[in-house]
Amino acid sequence: MTTTLSRGPLSREPQPPIAVGPVPPEAESRSRTAWDRVALVALLVGTAVLYLWNLTASGWANAFYSAAVQAGSESWTAFFYGASDAAGSITVDKPPAALWVMALSVRVFGLSSASILVPQALMGVASVWLLYAAVRRHSGPRAGLLAGAVLAVTPVAALMFRFNNPDALLVLLMVGAAYATVRAIERARLRWLVLAGVLIGFGFLTKQLQAFLVLPGFVLAYAIAAPTTFGRRVRDLLIAFAAMVVAGGWWVAVVELVPESVRPYIGGSQTNSFLELTFGYNGLGRITGDETGSVGGGAGPGGAGGMWGETGLLRLVNAEIGGQVAWLLPAALVLGAATLWLRRTAPRTDPTRAAVIVWGSWLMVTGLVFSLMAGIFHAYYTVALAPAIAALVGIGAVALWRARGAWWATALLAATTLGSAIWASVLLGRSPEFVPWLRGAVLVVGVAASALLLVARAVRRNRRVLWRTGAALAVIAGLAGPTAYTLQTVSTAHTGSIVTAGPTVAGGTGGPGGARGGFPGQAQAPGGQAFGGQAQGGQAQGGQALGQAPGGPPNGGTLPGGAGSVTGLGQDGRAQGGTTPGAMGGLLDATAPSEELTALLLEDADSYTWVAATVGANNAAGYQLATQESVMPIGGFNGSDPSPTLEQFQEYVAEGKVHYFIAGGQGMGGQAMGGSDAAQAIAAWVEQNFTATTVDGVTLYDLSADPSGQVA
Repeated sequence: MTTTLSRGPLSREPQPPIAVGPVPPEAESRSRTAWDRVALVALLVGTAVLYLWNLTASGWANAFYSAAVQAGSESWTAFFYGASDAAGSITVDKPPAALWVMALSVRVFGLSSASILVPQALMGVASVWLLYAAVRRHSGPRAGLLAGAVLAVTPVAALMFRFNNPDALLVLLMVGAAYATVRAIERARLRWLVLAGVLIGFGFLTKQLQAFLVLPGFVLAYAIAAPTTFGRRVRDLLIAFAAMVVAGGWWVAVVELVPESVRPYIGGSQTNSFLELTFGYNGLGRITGDETGSVGGGAGPGGAGGMWGETGLLRLVNAEIGGQVAWLLPAALVLGAATLWLRRTAPRTDPTRAAVIVWGSWLMVTGLVFSLMAGIFHAYYTVALAPAIAALVGIGAVALWRARGAWWATALLAATTLGSAIWASVLLGRSPEFVPWLRGAVLVVGVAASALLLVARAVRRNRRVLWRTGAALAVIAGLAGPTAYTLQTVSTAHTGSIVTAGPTVAGGTGGPGGARGGFPGQAQAPGGQAFGGQAQGGQAQGGQALGQAPGGPPNGGTLPGGAGSVTGLGQDGRAQGGTTPGAMGGLLDATAPSEELTALLLEDADSYTWVAATVGANNAAGYQLATQESVMPIGGFNGSDPSPTLEQFQEYVAEGKVHYFIAGGQGMGGQAMGGSDAAQAIAAWVEQNFTATTVDGVTLYDLSADPSGQVA
């Protein structure tokens, strides 16, 4: 049923109707024109070009995950568990689902930057298509196209779909689950709801509990709107929950049941337990800031002073986060609320209102968690908000457009357009040297769009032209800023564990290229960030890196070769022949060993399980990717996991399984919030019992020789 609101006695044209009842999916399908189909193809092709162009400039991107992918392509055991090395000493600190996709690609196409990163880019294209499909079903193809375009040009989305972190697969799975939920609500279809549960289960195997943040909205929407009895709705939700548990729990059960002695150590845990990792370091610890083995604490009293920045309701719009994802965040909230108001008299089963509940709850729950979490938080996490923002903008903009016969709807459209332009100008103003003319242009276009929308509401002549011109300018004003940031992002190489989209912002932590950002509130450094001082020109500046070598002797001395030392910088901003400049002295980015050092590690490599061992998974990743042989990452990512213990490492050495120990490996070691000091003990034992040698500025110890230097 539709009703028409008059625009006044001067109006002689047919008025646009306000739809207050559900629109059958088949009717929406018939409403697609040839132009809509062409526009969809253009959107997907454009997204593919955007995400694939110059993709391999980032090299190994996050070497921590690339090394695990390389390991998984060599060993099915490493593949299954998500081990950092093919010998299976320790896993990454996440479940392995994202690694599985990339490792299969490497098995087929060989190890390269492209074989690792292209699957990620294709996940981005698939996410845009699924979002379009979900929004189109009840809001029409134009709403779907707008939502897809917003997602495609969101800077943090472009960043993460061109990177090899787990977030790309997580977003794809969550968007797929949202689409399945929307389909399930239409006719209370259990199979679609079960599919949604399965996808969320695999989302758990991608990034653990973060996948569950979308569940409240999915459950609420189905419980309210599914066209069946309340009892059946509850039954369907319980069945879908069971499917989710099975899809996400089978791997966990295997890991927990397999004896610890025959599987890799669970990285990120202190007790070799995936359940501890799930509910501790990667779970409640992220909320409270109490993450044993982490690199630093959360926010202090009042939400300030933490290593990961201030917490609070304005976190998502601050200097660090705003330009990543928040360009249309205010508009999404306004448009989502307006759509709920428009559908207030619709039947319980109204699918459009249900869709707003799905996407709105996704945005609110995830946004609040990100805003208030006191533990480890990085700007790129906000890619999880991008689909919800995009969907609400697409649904809400079209809903208000259809209701523009009412004065308040037109006024709200104009106000939202103007407000978005002003907000974009504020965000652009945080990067004053980046395309400086764009800030004023966005404001001018936004004002013009708002004026045209209001004028079209008041006049009779050329009304259709004015409406369409105003709408086109509104889209340009809303997307110009994020598109510019996205184009800058795709034209810049990104490496390391902490990356951000867009140009350097005042008061933020971003910067062009490399592992940008580091930790909120610290100085910027090209290619990374030092913890305790920047590293420039191969010398640690601002004091001794990390105060001491975290992998070094516990007496406060430094490892031979100098922890945090480098021998020069390559064009990619990474160290040549030493540890990475900045980036916490190698904790957050990989090394780039010289050809001479790589050749030395490869000598007689087949005689050893590990060609080398070093403190910290990122440090080990650089050597492993250079040699494509197993390198033991002592202590895991932070160097603070008890893997291996000193006794285990001594046993490996006695059995002739480890050839070299590379000094200068970076990790927080026992300094990391109560983490294990096993890495420090191992480094001290090696220094005391073996003879050091230096190759291209890197200090290493031949563990196959006795203390006098004779081959064992």
